Amino acid sequence: MNLHPHRPLRRDNDVVIVGGGIAGCAAAYYLARRGLKVTLLEKGRLAWEQSSRNWGFVRQQRRGPVETPVMVLGNRLWRELSAELAADIEWVQGGGLSLAKTAAELPELEAALAECLRHGIETRLLSRKEVQALIPGMEGEFVGGLYTPSDGKAHPLKSTLALAEAAGRHGAELHPYTPVEGFLTRGGAVVGVSTPRGEVQGGTVICAAGVFSRKLARMAGLSLPQRGVRASVAATVPLAPLTPVCLFGKDVCFRQMNSGHVYLARTNVGSADFDVTLEAFHNIGLFLPVFLKNRDLLRINIGKPLWDDILRALPGSRARRHPFDHAIDLEPPPNRETLEACRRAFMAHFPRLGAVALEECWAGIIDSTPDLLPVVGPVQGRPGFFFMTGFSGHGFAMGPPMGYLVAEWLAEGKPSVELSGMRFERFRAGALGAAKRVG
Repeated sequence: MNLHPHRPLRRDNDVVIVGGGIAGCAAAYYLARRGLKVTLLEKGRLAWEQSSRNWGFVRQQRRGPVETPVMVLGNRLWRELSAELAADIEWVQGGGLSLAKTAAELPELEAALAECLRHGIETRLLSRKEVQALIPGMEGEFVGGLYTPSDGKAHPLKSTLALAEAAGRHGAELHPYTPVEGFLTRGGAVVGVSTPRGEVQGGTVICAAGVFSRKLARMAGLSLPQRGVRASVAATVPLAPLTPVCLFGKDVCFRQMNSGHVYLARTNVGSADFDVTLEAFHNIGLFLPVFLKNRDLLRINIGKPLWDDILRALPGSRARRHPFDHAIDLEPPPNRETLEACRRAFMAHFPRLGAVALEECWAGIIDSTPDLLPVVGPVQGRPGFFFMTGFSGHGFAMGPPMGYLVAEWLAEGKPSVELSGMRFERFRAGALGAAKRVG
């Protein structure tokens, strides 16, 4: 693998990617495979943050009209990825099932069914009995579900690292522990970045920094509306094979690993934590509609994260000079109460298992936008800067197809899937600020 944490950086590149999650690593792979000179910079470990902490679902169903065409492509790419990368990413095409707890939830699934069928995705509504035939031993409170047989799952960490390794084999250079601390500009265009290890120039700089993209964009004079939401996940002790299906429910979402561990999470009341920081006071008007619609899902926490953020903002603080030092290899605390509720809900679906213990719990920070859609593409008025962020909890599944499309875009001038609905300009960004100049 072409990792160079201590060797000099390659100064001249076609593309510089900021962010070593699955989106950044996928873009590095597909760009390098096309013969472009690519350098990827990550402030800490590769794949350390949300790209290795997510559920591992790869689904086409329950996507909006902007994302669904991307995931139709994505489903094809994921099916081929293990062989293409010569790596075991634990890809299993076991299908995806969205559960309806009550009849009142069926219209939402019917609308999702129509969207799938419009794009030619085989999907069908199942009755309670059909769900039980699909997942033997499934009990609990539900009336039916939406099933897409071609959906699948993969191992988050293995998938991201496999893309990184393949990118390296094709000539990309990947540098962990190399935070970007500024941008280089010439005539208003972004032409590179500055790091503690020196400057790196590139024809295009891709911001694929996940939840840290807002701060990074601000260094380039751009106002990206973004929030971070802390989501908790647990793994049970290894269990006998239950089902290859990924289940998406409100009380519990789960998938079983090849090792027998079952990943548990949830999407209902209090399922995620919003830790208030100074960023929470920016773009309030843009986020208010989505907050009001989903306020029951969030626990609002005001405490240490806000205080730490205030201290970092003080004049003369180290964070003013090195804005990402505090965020290297973060380990967000999981919400144990949420995960205990997941465990109980999972046991209610499989009472024959008896008491199921949790082996590990963790959390990650999901980057979200006001409309819960990604931000992808170049920026009007800031040539050379390219967004690839804001996946709002969908980044793992969308990482490979988005990397593929971004590579098409930069190499050929246009992606093969329409991405105009993800443009940054939909947020009516404010005036461009100043960035470090070069040349």
